[in-house]
Amino acid sequence: MLARLAWRNIWRNPKRTLIIVLAVLIGVWSLVTFVGFSMGMVESIRVTGIATLTGHIQIHGQGYRDDPVIENRIADSEAMRQALNQALPSGSLVSERIRLSGVASNARHSSGITLVGIDPDQEMAVSFLGNGVSEGRMLTQDDGNKIVVGRALLETFETEIGKKLVLMSQGVDGEIESRAFRIVGVFDAEMEGTEKNFVFVLKSSAQDMLGLGQELLEVCIVLPDPEQLNPVAENLRTALAESGADSPPLEVHTWEDLLPLVILYLEVFDSFMYLWWLVVFIAMAFGIVNTMLMAVLERMREFGLLKALGMRPRSIVSMVLLESSFLLFLGLALGTLCGSLTVLLLAKTGINLSAMAQGSEYMGMSRVIYPVLDLANLITGNLMILLLGLLVCLYPAIKAGRITPVKALAHT
Repeated sequence: MLARLAWRNIWRNPKRTLIIVLAVLIGVWSLVTFVGFSMGMVESIRVTGIATLTGHIQIHGQGYRDDPVIENRIADSEAMRQALNQALPSGSLVSERIRLSGVASNARHSSGITLVGIDPDQEMAVSFLGNGVSEGRMLTQDDGNKIVVGRALLETFETEIGKKLVLMSQGVDGEIESRAFRIVGVFDAEMEGTEKNFVFVLKSSAQDMLGLGQELLEVCIVLPDPEQLNPVAENLRTALAESGADSPPLEVHTWEDLLPLVILYLEVFDSFMYLWWLVVFIAMAFGIVNTMLMAVLERMREFGLLKALGMRPRSIVSMVLLESSFLLFLGLALGTLCGSLTVLLLAKTGINLSAMAQGSEYMGMSRVIYPVLDLANLITGNLMILLLGLLVCLYPAIKAGRITPVKALAHT
């Protein structure tokens, strides 16, 4: 009965009801859209970081992560492969690499770069390079002295496909080794720094140039289920130790170890999201409380009459809270619906941040952000606003419950 009465009461003044519902709707709509965009940014940072040669797990020689020099290489690659076959789940993708700092030069320019020796078939499955070559072609197993470079590096060096670049880096004997490579392909990446920094040659060419034989410097692994990241990493450490590949010691790092800045973004985002929910709620709360208080003051005679007829104060408080609940439910439902539709639409088209390319690149984001709709965040946010909304509505509800019939009936 109280619920039916409360529902009728909120439509006695439809203009006021619509104003409250509209205020909640706009607040929740903007909030859902903003949170979806923010989650899209974080997801873009994570995906871009993993795709830019990081993968889910990496294996290095001891000390390589802190000092990526040729001395900290993976010596027993065959034993390591056996450990990988034993520890990795079915469907895992593996790319073996030679990855060292070096210098690229031509007749006009020279610049520090990262030399990456790859197996083309392996690398195309684990990193951005699979879809990144936009001009020329990708390396093949027969491209002994060929190279793929980034567009930004190509433009900086004022060169083109078919021209040569000379690469220099330290070999296993401590001497500087160099070799000329002919450009056969150009890749585009989400970040200009990636295009300027990385150059790709065949793994066998890099091993031959540096005198590595069959030794490696890095192994990148992409898992079929990222949720199994830590258990697989632990199994891999155990398998490497048991196989003997861990002597000299090898280090297993997850992408969370390799990209601490991304983890920091994720942690900050979680805190910021709840803070933003609270800010929007406070803005809505003032309007809701003021409107409900006005409604209570306007209906003092009504509440007094109800008490005179025998309605208990608790029932009056419950009725006012039910009215507030209906208003909040309507606003939350419509706001969530509009916000979700907005996020889903933008998730298909994306939001182009090319105008802010330098800022987005600094944060490691893609130039196009695809908002993400997260059900858990929607439920948490809506429950928080509903509970806090009912909490702030307690004041006008209690005020209505404390009205005495004599004073209320004398109220004009």
